[in-house]
Amino acid sequence: MRLNRILGLSLGVVFAVVLSGCVAQYRNHGYVPSEEALAQVVVGVDTKDTVSDVIGVPGTEGILDSSGWYYVRSQFRHMGALAPKEVDRQVVAISFDSRGTVSNIERFGLEKGRVVVLSRRVTVANTKGTTFIKQLFGNLGQISADQLLQ
Repeated sequence: MRLNRILGLSLGVVFAVVLSGCVAQYRNHGYVPSEEALAQVVVGVDTKDTVSDVIGVPGTEGILDSSGWYYVRSQFRHMGALAPKEVDRQVVAISFDSRGTVSNIERFGLEKGRVVVLSRRVTVANTKGTTFIKQLFGNLGQISADQLLQ
């Protein structure tokens, strides 16, 4: 009788541990400023120095002539022993003109694996830096192993 009780408790503990491994855990990587912080940045007025004071220095800058700052945040879902899966990515792109003044603020996100502009504040109608943004998002499920081998 006592052996059955110990065996039952042991199986219950093992079952609870196995089930807890099936619970999704979410981890955030990177930093994206909030809408409130971005509202303090004035397009056409603020410079790189004032932007760094208000929202901080980004993790990534534009490749060509440092004309943009990019703040990137990704959220990954971890499920037990499965490989982590990226479930959300946001990019805030702040572009600067040749004088170092903010010319454009854009927020990008993902929807069904495609880049979507979530918000945009622009002094003139331009979309500088979108090729870099597309490169950031372009690696999500676009090429399969079959396509690489052909």
